[in-house]
Amino acid sequence: MITQKAGVNMSEETRVSKAQQKAVNKYVKSNYDRINVTFPKGQKEIIMLAATAAGESVNSYIKKAVDQRMERDNA
Repeated sequence: MITQKAGVNMSEETRVSKAQQKAVNKYVKSNYDRINVTFPKGQKEIIMLAATAAGESVNSYIKKAVDQRMERDNA
């Protein structure tokens, strides 16, 4: 069975139960810090395209950029 949610087709196999999502959220909350970053309009699309071209998620792309900058500044 295929269901429609927010314009996306999701099979039953790929849906996450509320209990699973709650467990993931709890894990993330206890193991990661969140930082909200704001970019000028249009920059999000450019970053997304660059991350995709590098074969990375946006999160890992930005994290690598920050890590490289900190390493360079502390060298």
